[in-house]
Amino acid sequence: MKHITDIFFDLDHTLWDFDANSVLAFDKIFKNHHPTIDTRVFIEIYAPINQACWKLYQVDKITHEELRYQRLKQSFDAMNYSISDEAINQIAHDYIEYLPENNQLFDGAIDILEYLSPKYNLHIITNGFAAVQEKKIKNSGLASYFKTVTNSEMAGVKKPHRNIFEFALSLAEVQKENALMVGDCIEADVRGALDFGMQAILFDEKKNHPTEDILVISHLTELKNIL
Repeated sequence: MKHITDIFFDLDHTLWDFDANSVLAFDKIFKNHHPTIDTRVFIEIYAPINQACWKLYQVDKITHEELRYQRLKQSFDAMNYSISDEAINQIAHDYIEYLPENNQLFDGAIDILEYLSPKYNLHIITNGFAAVQEKKIKNSGLASYFKTVTNSEMAGVKKPHRNIFEFALSLAEVQKENALMVGDCIEADVRGALDFGMQAILFDEKKNHPTEDILVISHLTELKNIL
């Protein structure tokens, strides 16, 4: 890591606690409009479905609109909860509105950014929707730490496509030999970066992906031992 000058972070599930903030957003929606739904039960069903839908979205097998609809439709179907398409679309809209209002970060996020920012240029690469991601970064107090933010709408492709990494490095004005990617997704963040020629670290908080061929951390402050 001696030659690293710039560190690129994923946002959701890496710095910004997507699952915790989703619970808060859905809880607000259900209390107001669907009070019989237990948010915790819903999230247990929704979380893996959402991840599966995102994987399809990353490789352009479903659209932005299909992602927002299908992750809810499939979750309600799995719960045997009867709901109209109109209501699903309203929930999808409200969820995107409410989600960035919450700002829970992973434990150690601010600590590690405070540690790294005097030593490295920090950046974000995210597949999330631009307007939503901008609100998350601003509302959670992350904006001041990052020199650039690259999202898939700007780049025209999503991680793990090499072009989004190339776009981000060009925006940051850094060579890939001097860049490091930190993210929670093996395929999109780590393999994508490694295949492009960057170094990469997997953030695996729940220790779900033991692997011998990549560098893994389970707490963000472990980066202090590496960088």
